[in-house]
Amino acid sequence: MPRAGLTPALVVESATRIADASGLSALTLAAVAGEVGVRTPSLYKHVDGLPSLRRLVGIRAKRELAAVLSRATVGRSRGDAVRSLALAYRSWAAEHPGQAAAVQAAPLPGDDEDVEASTAVTDVVFAALRGYGLSDDALVDATRTLRAVLVGFAALEASGGFGMARPVEESFGWWLDSFDTALSAG
Repeated sequence: MPRAGLTPALVVESATRIADASGLSALTLAAVAGEVGVRTPSLYKHVDGLPSLRRLVGIRAKRELAAVLSRATVGRSRGDAVRSLALAYRSWAAEHPGQAAAVQAAPLPGDDEDVEASTAVTDVVFAALRGYGLSDDALVDATRTLRAVLVGFAALEASGGFGMARPVEESFGWWLDSFDTALSAG
């Protein structure tokens, strides 16, 4: 019998905490079971195994990220929107490293719930970039570039990969200015 009050949402919440505290690779059913106070087999009453649990953590993280990025960009356009979005992502990824890793997985074909959560993030990014008047193809290219730099920058920063004397903030600002200049040039 499952622990009283344990729900799929509480299992995902616990899994999210573990992923953020120890990394997505440390997320196991045994770790979640230990945190919620049940035996590992009891989790199968709430989730369909570790791949399912990781998927649910990713969906939850994508929804949260979409909300964070939306709040950061509301009422802003072009460089101001992109800068606010980038700073919000960088801050969110630093606070939630496990979730930041979980949002990187593209949804599987036919997974409507994950597609919806992923689309919510992409829509915010597209909206921030639309002010540049980009073609559809250029919008996709700019989105991919923005994502690659933000994810890479956050990962390097989290792992202590920036050891040079120049302040990291200066390098991040330089990249944002360069990206804005490139997008403005059309």
